Amino acid sequence: MTKVIGVRFRTAGKIYFFAPGKYKIHAGDKVIVETARGVEFGSVVSGIREVEDEKIQQPLKPVIRIATADDIRREEKNREKEKEAFEICLEKIRKHGLEMKLIDAEYTFDNNKVLFYFTADGRIDFRELVKDLASVFRTRIELRQIGVRDETKIRGGIGICGRELCCHTYLSEFAPVSIKMAKEQNLSLNPTKISGVCGRLMCCLTNEEQTYEELNRHLPANGDHVTTPEGLRGDVQAVNVLRQLVKVVVTLDNDEKEVREYKASELKFKPRRRKKDVKISKEEMAELKGLEEKNGASKLDDE
Repeated sequence: MTKVIGVRFRTAGKIYFFAPGKYKIHAGDKVIVETARGVEFGSVVSGIREVEDEKIQQPLKPVIRIATADDIRREEKNREKEKEAFEICLEKIRKHGLEMKLIDAEYTFDNNKVLFYFTADGRIDFRELVKDLASVFRTRIELRQIGVRDETKIRGGIGICGRELCCHTYLSEFAPVSIKMAKEQNLSLNPTKISGVCGRLMCCLTNEEQTYEELNRHLPANGDHVTTPEGLRGDVQAVNVLRQLVKVVVTLDNDEKEVREYKASELKFKPRRRKKDVKISKEEMAELKGLEEKNGASKLDDE
C-alpha cells in the first residue's frame, strides 16, 4: 500500500496521484507539484489515503510544498496573463490566416511554457505561428489541437436539462456513449434531442444505462408475443420501463382486438434480448449516420 493524495489542475479535470511526503495535506488545500509539463499549481481533491501499489504508476512524484500566499497570488497573476496571451494569439492567427479556432490559453505555474488549445477541421501547419508567438512570449510554446467535446468541457454552458454541463462541473473523463444506449432507454433517436451542446451524444446517456438495462431484462420488447394471465395470446404494443407495465393487444374469442395493460411479472414471454443485441432499423441508422462515429474519448487530460 502507498500513501497518496489526489490533485486536480483544472475544473472537472482528471485527478492525478502524488506522494504527500512529510506534509499533512487535506482536501481543499493548494499544492505545488512537478508534472510532465513542469511545476504546476493544483487543488487537492482527496486527502492522504492508502491505495494498492497496482493502481498507481511508480514512482510517484512528491509534493514540492503546500502553496503559500505568494504562490496563490502568482497563480492569480498567471490567470490574468492568460487573458492577454489569448488575445495576442488570436491576433497572430488572423495575421497568418490560419483556419483554426482558438479555445483557451494556459500558463504553467513556473511560466516555463504557454499552452494554446484550438480546434480545426483538419491538420494545421502552425510552425510559423509558433515562431511568432515564441518571439513575443520568450518561453516555450505548445499548440494543442482538441475535439469539440474538449472545447465544451473548457468553455462550459447550460444543457437541455437547465443545469451546468456535466463535463464542466464534475465529469473528469469522457465515457464512451453509443446510439444503443438511447435505444435501450426508449429515447427518441432524433439527433437534436440526444445530442449535447458539443453536437455529440449526451454524456448523461450513460448515467442510467445499467438501471435501464436491468429493468428491460424483465420486459418484453415491442411486437413480442406474450401470454396474459387469462390465457390470451397478444402482441406487445408499448412498455413503461420504470413502472414495469406492458400494453398488450389481445385477441378475444369473437376475434375482436382489445388493448389491455398488465404488470410485466404477470405475463409469459421469452426473456428480452440483451443490450448488445438491441436492433436499430435502417431508417434510424440512416438518420443517425455519422453521429456516433464523432463520439470518442477526450484527449485533453491524457498528459
